[in-house]
Order: sequence, then C-alpha cells, then structure tokens
Amino acid sequence: MTSNSNDDIQDAITRADPYHGVGTCFLQHLEQNEFNPTGAVVVPISLSTTFSQASAGKASASLDPNSFGKGYEYSRTGNPTRGAFERAVAAAEKAKHCVAYSSGSASTSAVVHLLSPGDRILCIDDVYGGTQRYFRRIVNPRMGIHVDFVNFDDEDQVNMHLQKGVTKLIWLETPTNPLLRITDMNRVAALARDNGCLFAVDNTFCSPYFQTPLDYGADIVVHSVTKYINGHSDVVMGVVCCNDDDIYNQLRFTQNGVGAVPSPFDCYLALRGMKTLHVRMEASSRNAYAIALFLENHAAVARVLYPGLPSHPQHEIAKKQQHGFGAMITFYCKGSLKQASLILENLHIFALAESLGAVESLAESPSLMTHASVPPEQRALLGIDDTLIRL
Repeated sequence: MTSNSNDDIQDAITRADPYHGVGTCFLQHLEQNEFNPTGAVVVPISLSTTFSQASAGKASASLDPNSFGKGYEYSRTGNPTRGAFERAVAAAEKAKHCVAYSSGSASTSAVVHLLSPGDRILCIDDVYGGTQRYFRRIVNPRMGIHVDFVNFDDEDQVNMHLQKGVTKLIWLETPTNPLLRITDMNRVAALARDNGCLFAVDNTFCSPYFQTPLDYGADIVVHSVTKYINGHSDVVMGVVCCNDDDIYNQLRFTQNGVGAVPSPFDCYLALRGMKTLHVRMEASSRNAYAIALFLENHAAVARVLYPGLPSHPQHEIAKKQQHGFGAMITFYCKGSLKQASLILENLHIFALAESLGAVESLAESPSLMTHASVPPEQRALLGIDDTLIRL
C-alpha cells in the first residue's frame, strides 16, 4: 500500500473540491429525509392542491421536515416540494428560516407587510428599478409608509433621514443595481440596532454562494430566485430568509394570507438549479473578471465598475464581506446613446435582454430598460445615463 502524507491528501481534496464543500452543505439534508418512503434521491414534484386528513382539522404528514411541523392540508399553505426548496435556500444562506414567494417583487412586498401605516423605510438610492417603482408608486402613496432614498456613503444624509422610532426598516442592496456600489453591512447593521429598526439586504447579485448577509448583522435577506439561484431563465420566484422566529411567523402568515406562492414545478426547477449554484457562480465570476479587465483597457470605454477590480471605489469592502466578486459588470462607453446602441445592437455572444444570473450572457441599457421607471432626475443624480451598459 502506498503511503501518502496528510499534505498530499489535503492537496488532492482541495483540487477535487475548490468549492470547499459548499455544494454539499447546500443540499445534503434534502435526500436525508426520513419521511421519504420511496427512497427517491430527487425531491419529487407534488402537484396536489389538497391533502387528505385522518381526522377533521388534523393535517397529514406533520413529521415531514418539509412541512416544518405543520403537516399538509392545502397547497397554498404548505407543499412538500416548496418546503424542500425553502430548506435548501435556508441552508445556503445560513438562515434558520426561508419563505418562498411567486416572484422577487412578491418577496419585497412580504417584507413591507411587516410594517404599518406611518412607518418609514430608509432605502439605498441606487436600487433595482422595480423596487424603486414599488416603493415610490405603491408603498408611499397607497400604504402610508414613507420611503427615504439615500446614499449610504453619505453619513450626514443617512443620519438626517434615519428617525429613531419611526424608521422601521433599512433596505439595502450590496452590490447595488445597476452601479454595483458596495456598502459595509456591519456598519449599517449597527445603525439599525441603535435605531431599533429591521435591516434587510437584497442579496440577489451575489447569491448565497458569494455573500451571506445574516453573518454581517442583517435581519432579513431577500432574493429574486429568478436570477442566480435558479440560474436557467425559466423560473420567476423569490425568497425571504431570516433567523428570528417572530419575523418568520409573520412572513409565513403573509405567504398564506396573500397567496403569492410559487408553483411546485417552479420549486423543483429552482431546487435543481441550486445544485449547480456553486459551480456556476465560480465560472461566471472568472469570466466576469476577464471581461472587466478587457473593458478597463479598451479605448472605447470610459469607466468600468466591477467590485473585483482594484479601481472599484469599494473594492476593499467587497473583499471583506464577499467570498467572490460576482458576475455583474457595469461600464460607461465613450460617446452618447448612439455609441451605446451600436454596442448593444452588434453583440455576438451576449443577448440584449433584461434579467441576469442565468447561464446565458446578457447585456442591457439600464436607462432604457431595467431602470426606465426611475424618475429621469433621479437617474441623472445617480449617474444612470444613456452610455451606461450592464453585463
């Protein structure tokens, strides 16, 4: 028998699994469900809308961990396939709880349902256009919840709008969409604690593989599952993760009461996508870094924003709280809309399309597409102009 040193063995393990066991951590519990009578190694799609009860008012299968001890009675309230997916995302985010919704926007809405009329939200100003539209045109005028949009790099601006006892939620994206600004989550978490408000992070751009905001003081983590978690451009879904039992119970009540639940088939697809999340994130991040370097040295490019480049203003913060720099790149081309349009209309590998996070490579114009709903004066203030391109 050949004798190998511990160093040789460790080196072989590292080369065999550069993901450090993360993929196993994501999913190992799913096939270890003792309530699996068939021994199926893939979580089945449970399409039934209702479930038989042994006696009136006693839900079936309460011992199934995918029912979270509640059993099954009606599929809006609980579904085995959805429960399996929620458990997988919770494991990925290092969270105690996860609640799935029919879209990322529905997930955002569920978090806002934790608030009451008269409360305020402090939201980062460079935020996904759909979130800004929802906050500006629905939450603020129709729900009586005021939203303040601020630059979290400007402490005076933050302190001016943060009202203790009134501001009940801080909403952050890091990296932001589309300018990829990075915010120190530990700093914002301290602000939230000092002012008695919840701290939510939209972690869509990093995915749970590259960033776990609960480790940095966030109370709530939101994802558009449509993007990296599913990763194949064929599911629209969202999730909210947390550790607090009271927050979880309120989210679960809203999930059932409002009914914005994903279908079992979509949950199956997203669960299947999660099985390769770590592999896809590493591959796409490597590609993004190479493209960012290429663009930064291109004569037709004015500026590149990618957290993995030392030229990025918050590169050091990204190194501290992210496990990788992600696969989103934003750059300004030289010229005007005419030059940007020439780039976007002459792509060979990239598709000109909204969304992100799937195996396809996509390019878009934020000012005309994903952020067209942001007021023009706000776009100008943020720097979302017609020469900005997001990859």
